[in-house]
Amino acid sequence: MASHPREAAGDGGPGEIFKALADPTRRSVIERLSKGPASMTELSQSHQMTLPSFAQHLRVLEKSGLLQSAKQGRERRYRLVPTRLAMAEDWLGKQRAVWEQRLDRLELYMEGMKKEGSKSA
Repeated sequence: MASHPREAAGDGGPGEIFKALADPTRRSVIERLSKGPASMTELSQSHQMTLPSFAQHLRVLEKSGLLQSAKQGRERRYRLVPTRLAMAEDWLGKQRAVWEQRLDRLELYMEGMKKEGSKSA
């Protein structure tokens, strides 16, 4: 993982996962695959776009590590990689903790300012 907040492209960090999840089509694919593996045809049925356009979405998800595909006979089946979603969840949890601490400190500061204001009045 990059030490700088801006990660290098293709480093496999949470930024790549969030980029992949930024699109509603890709999020719906993730939701569908949470129920089990599926072919591109099965996944594309609820989306009104050409198969080549839909395949681009699958490539972005696969590149981010959220999906894996395997050839089964004449079709390619896709499955979710839950550990990648867990990585994003862990990152969000760490960010939540940081911001909760910051907000707690701000609240204490504001309470102190309020008390100082009431003493001088």
